[in-house]
Amino acid sequence: MTAVTLVNVFTHQGAGGNPCPIVVDASALAPSDMQRIAADYGHESGFVLPAASGDSDYIFRFWVPRHEMEMCGHATIGALWTMATLGQLGSNQIRIETRSGPVTGFVDTADIADPYVEITQPVGKVVDLTKEQEDAVLSALRITRADLLDLPLQNAVTSRVKTLIPMKSVELLNDLQTIMPTTEACCESIGSTGLYPYAIHSESERRFEARQFPKSSGYPEDAATGIAAAALAFGLLKNKLVSADSARITVLQGRPLGALSEIGVRLGFAGDAPVGCLVGGRTQLA
Repeated sequence: MTAVTLVNVFTHQGAGGNPCPIVVDASALAPSDMQRIAADYGHESGFVLPAASGDSDYIFRFWVPRHEMEMCGHATIGALWTMATLGQLGSNQIRIETRSGPVTGFVDTADIADPYVEITQPVGKVVDLTKEQEDAVLSALRITRADLLDLPLQNAVTSRVKTLIPMKSVELLNDLQTIMPTTEACCESIGSTGLYPYAIHSESERRFEARQFPKSSGYPEDAATGIAAAALAFGLLKNKLVSADSARITVLQGRPLGALSEIGVRLGFAGDAPVGCLVGGRTQLA
């Protein structure tokens, strides 16, 4: 019988987070078995396999109920946290092969019972939507331009394209309601894997709040989405909502689900040029 560990990733003050089933030894599982586990739990799920070459320490695969994903931030963090607490990591720096490319995990084991995990993401690309694409998003969310800040709607990507929508307030953000087929059709039309509306919580403290409405995961909303938070960080940088330094950006997510979650992002620079970021957060057993 396959051992599955259910963890909550990106917890906030010991609660919330995104539930994630983790299998730390998936070498005997077929892809159909992985998808079945994701469907049984109804969450994005992470599976650890032996490395295929000396270029990485492990292969990670990720499934949602409807399909396999190239990359999943919280499943990567959840898997590394689970392996660390089980004493299965031989190093605090782990090279991971994913379908979206190589990822490095950094595990702070100063408290072995509660290690803090960060993972790398490549430099983000941020592109403003066209007027036609913008109208499609507004229609899908049933809002108008008056509900938004005077900033562009943007497709941003580190590992998967997310659509950044700058809401005028946290209250308007958390009042949003979506319909899954409408979200899927909208995302398909604009080349996105999820709508990621966000609002400024405290610009001086670099704290923002967001929600994730995925294109086709099999559920209407995520409680925490590390890959989307990474993409958002580069959007915030482009829109001058954060300064060009490596101070922590905090993204809160999941409030309407009753699972307020906290994602930390640190941008990295070579001189003045951004070169990538680290995404991290707390994890606990569900």
